[in-house]
Amino acid sequence: MIPFDVLAGFFSVTILLALAPGPDNIFVLTQSAVSGRSAGVVVTLGLCTGLIFHTLAVALGVTAIFQASELAFTLVKALGVGYLLYLAWGAFRAKPQPIAPGAAEKASLMPLYRRGVIMNITNPKVGIFFLSFLPQFIDPARGALLPQFVQLGAVFILSTLLVFGGVALAAGVIGERLNQSVMAQTVMNRIASVVFIGMALKLAATTR
Repeated sequence: MIPFDVLAGFFSVTILLALAPGPDNIFVLTQSAVSGRSAGVVVTLGLCTGLIFHTLAVALGVTAIFQASELAFTLVKALGVGYLLYLAWGAFRAKPQPIAPGAAEKASLMPLYRRGVIMNITNPKVGIFFLSFLPQFIDPARGALLPQFVQLGAVFILSTLLVFGGVALAAGVIGERLNQSVMAQTVMNRIASVVFIGMALKLAATTR
């Protein structure tokens, strides 16, 4: 088991990392503003599910393949870029639909959850970040490594839930007001499309 002081230090670092502007929290903010608070929270849960995958992948040594293989890294990156561009096209084509408060939050939450999962899993940068970051807090002298990785992954997910959940709730308040206007909804969809394209370009430019 990892000592409490080590976990507390790790938690502090992960909170700062989650607060730093990046594609994931921008993604949550955009979805919350466009579709409501529940949408942002569900996307956050999807992203956190992806973090479970990366945690186990690092613990089992699978992610090392992406660090060693340029082909594997490129293939996963290409999938992520393609998916982001698909989301950008969907957001651009989306028709504005004035809604009552909470209506967007009740619609199509499962696709949003899947969107968060796919976005996180298909970002090889996350896996390599975990591969380089988590082992710094692992000590073989404490015993089995897998439980330690699971502990760190759980703390990282908690940090992400707290920060991204806060972003979703704050953006959702603004989004509920914007969604009452057809023009504002159109603008938000266009902004979402641009954000997705920017994220795709950023992911495409990443290297191992």
